[in-house]
Amino acid sequence: MALAEDKVREALKEVIDPELYVNIVDLGLVYVVEVGDEKEDGRHDVNVEMTLTSPMCPAGPQLVAGTKAAAESLEEVDACEVKVVMEPAWSPERMTDEARDHLGIY
Repeated sequence: MALAEDKVREALKEVIDPELYVNIVDLGLVYVVEVGDEKEDGRHDVNVEMTLTSPMCPAGPQLVAGTKAAAESLEEVDACEVKVVMEPAWSPERMTDEARDHLGIY
């Protein structure tokens, strides 16, 4: 059965920014989730493009490692490659309403 992008994004919600206490999906840090073709064993490779709230984010390595681990925790995922991009730059407008409410941004 083909792996859906939505399922990967849902798994990535387990990755919480340690400074803001909001998951990376709701923060708008995940730009692209690409699910590769199904392999003979039924598994897929996944590519994730994400950003950080700032280029010098001290939690960057932790967020990247968490993203890779969360995606690879799915039974259907063979391997996940995470690419950090800085274009377009992250801004609070990328957050979900729930994340804004949690942080008190209206």
